[in-house]
Amino acid sequence: MEGNHEPMPDDGALVKAVLQAFAPEGALAQADPGYLERAPQTELAREIARAIEARRPIVAEAGTGVGKTFAYLVPALLGEGRVLVSTATKSLQDQLFLRDLPHVRDALQVPVQLALLKGRGSYLCLHRLELARRSAALPDRWAVRTLAKIEQWSQATRSGDLAELDGLDDRSPVIPLVTSTRDNCLGSECPSYRSCHVMKARRDALAADVVVVNHHLFFADLALRETGVAELLPSVDAVIFDEAHQLAEAGVQFLGNTLATGQVLDFTRDLLAAGLQHARGLAPWAEVAGGCDRAARDLRLAAAGALREVRGIVKLRWQERAGRPEFQQALQGLGESARAAVQALKTVSEIAPDFPKLQERAEQLARKTGTFAADAALGRVRWIDVGPQQARLVESPLDIRDAMREQLAGAPKAWVFTSATLGEDERLRWFTEPTGLDEAQTLRVGSPFDYAQHARVYVPRVFPRPNEPGHPGAVAQLAARLTAALGGRTFVLTTTLRALQHIGGELHDLLQSQPRPIQVLVQGTAPKRQLMQQFLAEPRSVLVGSQSFWEGIDVPGEALQCVVIDKLPFPPPNDPLVEARVKRLEGEGRSAFNDYFVPEAAVALKQGAGRLIRTESDRGLLVVCDPRLVTMGYGRRLLAALPPMGRLGTEAEALDWLAELAEVPV
Repeated sequence: MEGNHEPMPDDGALVKAVLQAFAPEGALAQADPGYLERAPQTELAREIARAIEARRPIVAEAGTGVGKTFAYLVPALLGEGRVLVSTATKSLQDQLFLRDLPHVRDALQVPVQLALLKGRGSYLCLHRLELARRSAALPDRWAVRTLAKIEQWSQATRSGDLAELDGLDDRSPVIPLVTSTRDNCLGSECPSYRSCHVMKARRDALAADVVVVNHHLFFADLALRETGVAELLPSVDAVIFDEAHQLAEAGVQFLGNTLATGQVLDFTRDLLAAGLQHARGLAPWAEVAGGCDRAARDLRLAAAGALREVRGIVKLRWQERAGRPEFQQALQGLGESARAAVQALKTVSEIAPDFPKLQERAEQLARKTGTFAADAALGRVRWIDVGPQQARLVESPLDIRDAMREQLAGAPKAWVFTSATLGEDERLRWFTEPTGLDEAQTLRVGSPFDYAQHARVYVPRVFPRPNEPGHPGAVAQLAARLTAALGGRTFVLTTTLRALQHIGGELHDLLQSQPRPIQVLVQGTAPKRQLMQQFLAEPRSVLVGSQSFWEGIDVPGEALQCVVIDKLPFPPPNDPLVEARVKRLEGEGRSAFNDYFVPEAAVALKQGAGRLIRTESDRGLLVVCDPRLVTMGYGRRLLAALPPMGRLGTEAEALDWLAELAEVPV
């Protein structure tokens, strides 16, 4: 497909340079013999360049295969100003910084300096490594080995970024011991301050032309003014959000208040260690720390209430606990314990730099208990997350509209928001409304892939409804038949963890009884990266995953040719944040179902379906085990949100299509 490389008469120098870069004989083609110009990519790059020149916002949805990363990097690097690029995860940050950015920079031959900036929890803290080496009580021999591995690596690393360490599990108990938090960082009082990896990363970012951050870091800084992004923002000319569909939820997490019992227990441990090391006998440290410890555990018990065994995270409405005397007493007790810690720390504040920092933490805990003891602020919602080890009290805004409007009202700069999935209509209202971008330019650029030829979608009409008890079993049985016909190479995506366990277990039993058994991999049985490695290594396998597998997974080629979705991914109506958003919409006289539930389901469905076709030659089958998609009126909206796949009417047709795909050797 050829692109249109003719600039408009009013286009500036940047647009002309961008169009030339994407031309058949342009810089990208000269740097990459396999380069193919694509009209959608050129169109996207041109509109982003126009937004950068005019210093205005643009919201652009780019279908799978458009090449949106290069479409925003080329104008970003050819422009004259500084650029901040934010993406959804740390792994995407690494990919952008280590692979895509250097490739485009070298192709364009522009002398720009690049920097990568993550949150402090991603960097080794030399001071805490020294403390861990001397005093850490490690839980097992694996932790001892991990600490030894980190010590050896620390001698050679320049960045201190823990992502450099191959095989380091993100869940390792050693990581909190060798990284700092906002609470325990000693700042300029730290004996390792001059060689601090966090400070070096921030200095590099302030000196760079292009800085890569992530959405969580961006909003953490708006809330705390602590990560270095606040210093960067006034100096950049363009801010680009890739994977922007995750922006709103990332922002909501950081723009509220959180009081976690785990946070209190961390404080208690640090308080006791510092007190006994630097000021033994000068305050009743064991008594003060013990009071905070008991108060945290009492609050967790009061938050859990009748819940005994909690496996995942259970989200409770604030009203379910807040009115109970034991909950109020636990909250009050934690406030009193925190204030007692403040008084003890005041007496030793001059002895060591640890103590003023600990006093700040105790004061903050006392303030937060006071916040949650009072009524929630207007326009905010509260809930309680209860997990196996801790409870979190959360107060959150309903969206990021006010925060983003405040940013956009500052010094003029370009704001670019792009993703493969930003809504179901031309105005992309699913994204623009909660982000305060109602007046921004919107652009939808379709995928260049031939879905009509290469993909099919099957929705069984005669099937148990999702609220019927037989639905998970029917999903497992259908998935087993489809997987057997294809010989593996299948994802089963569920909307809940409960369905995940049910479907995963039954699917395992069904496929193990096959003449040639098919391996069943279930989320939660191993780290996500390990499950993906197993899936790719063994073609005769099916992976059953929930929320974290609906997006960000890229399996091109014949390794994945069937995606089964258990039911339409509507938001859970009893979620406190969902309830508050529904209440606001109804208060405005709008239909919560049409204006919230259906758009949310459409975007999530597009994300799940997007796992299927990743390259121009991919072929596959999407199966949605929810008859509402073809029997209810709103189903037409949801089907229209999907790529234009060919429709199959019967299971026999679906099996025939899979048999055709199975003929291609893996």
